Parts: sequence; structure tokens; C-alpha cells
Amino acid sequence: MEITDSYFLYPSALFATQKPYYISTILGSCVAVCLWDTKLKYGGMCHYMLPLWNGEGLASPKYGNIAIEKLIEKIFFFGSKKEDLIAKIFGGGDIFQRRLNQFNIGEKNIWMARNMLSDQKISIISSSVGGELGRKIIFNTLNGEVKHRFIKKQLEPLN
Repeated sequence: MEITDSYFLYPSALFATQKPYYISTILGSCVAVCLWDTKLKYGGMCHYMLPLWNGEGLASPKYGNIAIEKLIEKIFFFGSKKEDLIAKIFGGGDIFQRRLNQFNIGEKNIWMARNMLSDQKISIISSSVGGELGRKIIFNTLNGEVKHRFIKKQLEPLN
């Protein structure tokens, strides 16, 4: 089967489908979680910016705890069983090199993905997280493969 459909996933969003798709996104300190059903052969991805919703304002997929929960719910709605799901996580880079900064969002985003998936007993079979570079990823929902490449920093010229 050939995949003809693609979807670009923006930050603070999720996309899951039972049809074959290429889902792509670009990550810095954000994290993307890809879920794939090994039996039914479909999946979805969420892309979140911050680890934890604090209970104020709208509970949106901007936050990892909301995005991952909603992605799992959507996959279950399609008929998946927890034991058939695998996960891959990407992103969480320290692209601004603020290691001394107490607000290392990338590390907290990575922690949130690992913690939530562990709590749900969904195996993380691969990951590419941390570091100092951004990433572009493309998730094939037909076979569960994720291609990724690092994005090098480009300095802006001074005027």
C-alpha cells in the first residue's frame, strides 16, 4: 500500500488516524509522542510545548499531560488495546543552551512523556531526545516507522 496523504502537525496539537498518513513536525524544546498500534497498523502523534497544565485556563494539548492523555483516548476510541500500543518520543532539545536555567523546558517535557507512558504501561521502543539541536520527524502511520533528522542552528546576521 502506498501512502498518499500527509499532515503537518503544529505545536499544541495532535493528530490520529486509521488511514495511512505521513505525519510530520518540527521540534525544538517541544516533544512529540508517536503512538502506533502493532496489530491494527495505525497511529497518531501529539506535539506539546510545556510539560504540565496547572489547572488554570484551557486544558489544551499545549501541555504534555493533556496532549498525551488525549492522544491515548483517541487511539482507544479507534479500537486499540493498550497491550498493542508502542510509543516513540522525540524532541526536548536544549536549543537555546540555557543549561544553567532552572526552567529547562526540554528536560521537563521529556520527563512528562516518559512518566505518562510508563504510568499507562505503554512501551517506549525508541527515542531521540535532548541534546542541543532541533529535529524534523516524519511518522509513517502504516508501518510505525519514524524518520528524523537534526536541524542545525542558524545564526541570524546582525544588522
